[in-house]
Amino acid sequence: MIENLLAQPESKTLEFKRDLSSPRPFLKTLVAFANTAGGRLVIGVADGMQVIGVEDPLTEEERLCNLIADSISPRLVPNIEMVTIEGKTLLIAEVFLSGSRPHFLRADGPETGVYVRLGSTNRQADRELIAELRRSVEGGSFDELPMPALSAEDLDLKSAREIFRGRRELDEQGLLTLKLLRREQGALVPTKGALLLFGKDRIDHFPDAWIQCGRFTGTDKTHIFDHIELYDPLPQAVESIMLFLKKHAMRGADLSEIRRKDVWSIPLTILREVVINALVHADYSQRGAPIRVAFFDDRIEVENPGILLPGLTIEDMKQGVSRIRNPVIARVFRELGHIEQWGSGVRRIFAEAAEQNLPAPQIIEIGMHVRFIVPLLVPIITSRPESVPDSEAQVEAQSGAQSGAQSGAQSEVILLELDKAPQSANELTAALGLSSKTGAFKRAIKTLMDQGLIEYTFPEKPQSRLQKYRITPHGRALLKLPI
Repeated sequence: MIENLLAQPESKTLEFKRDLSSPRPFLKTLVAFANTAGGRLVIGVADGMQVIGVEDPLTEEERLCNLIADSISPRLVPNIEMVTIEGKTLLIAEVFLSGSRPHFLRADGPETGVYVRLGSTNRQADRELIAELRRSVEGGSFDELPMPALSAEDLDLKSAREIFRGRRELDEQGLLTLKLLRREQGALVPTKGALLLFGKDRIDHFPDAWIQCGRFTGTDKTHIFDHIELYDPLPQAVESIMLFLKKHAMRGADLSEIRRKDVWSIPLTILREVVINALVHADYSQRGAPIRVAFFDDRIEVENPGILLPGLTIEDMKQGVSRIRNPVIARVFRELGHIEQWGSGVRRIFAEAAEQNLPAPQIIEIGMHVRFIVPLLVPIITSRPESVPDSEAQVEAQSGAQSGAQSGAQSEVILLELDKAPQSANELTAALGLSSKTGAFKRAIKTLMDQGLIEYTFPEKPQSRLQKYRITPHGRALLKLPI
């Protein structure tokens, strides 16, 4: 067993230390192991995986036990064993995921002494993550918590019922069954999950519960070509994100080519699973970053806030092990057909990549986020804007690029809105949150008209005061294109 350990790099569940001369780093590691997914600390290994052993193993074992007992709360009792290899003795402290988490360093206290494991490093947990560690022990979840200051009137139940049409009746009992409403002191109040899914003022309560999509030219974030910010109800956000990806995956603007099998240069089925995974498993209690979708020439990255749940590793995910962070959101997604079977999504992603002869996707924990990286089999080469020596010309070009990005983003929202019903220009500007018909809005309308994606309801009377826009069959084909 020890030979296998020494052949592995440091990871979420493995760390090597030379000796016990600096207790704080390895005590943080043991705390992080206990709070995250367990792990082994091997003492007596120097840099370069050189086995040097420990002198006087029995004394060092006693010292290690005393340090742990004196420095970590709640009490942590790891398995400690001595293993001999090449005539040298190593100490191995094995820690399991603790049912008494969160553990912390006594010297720092329960608010600042909690650590979690991210990759091969330890990170200090903030207040929200500490609360999640406690909930994970108690069996509760963030999205099941009630919001007693609100009522059912704070939910957009009209949109919710439209989304569920033909699947489930969203009467009072249906809302209670889905845990969108809870009884709290004699009143029916929405849960946090309900607000995240269908809240009228979701961003007021969860300011980071939105999605940022960007198309970058090249393989880094130096040059952005297009971007959009999505505030849709979470179930509808799946289609909005996919529409953004489809738009930038098309190899041409010829609408007659849309249904050709070779039009798409990105793995849409895989990306849909990745997007759903991010929306369902994001830690919406975290502050500071939305869900991000970044489209580069050679890959697409989907990143959601929140580390993996305690006890879960990336290898577990690949094997189909699933732990639901947001059961309310996950239940709704499953009833809507976005999720087929618990735990099958990530496994299906890797199976689909192998079937399509695509490079295997990557899952990494970075910062306090989980990032899915989906490589493209063939890079999509886009041209970067040439630099213009004259500073005024540079400003003009940057302004034009930003305006073009705004116009492209608005085009998608316009298509989505018109898919619901024909609307006037004023109704569309209101849906976009605009106070007037901006230049970007007018360009978006003109482009959609020129491409045959939308049309007038009264084409023979362009200036009619009753004039509205409606989506064409071509527009609906793009919007609803099956994947």
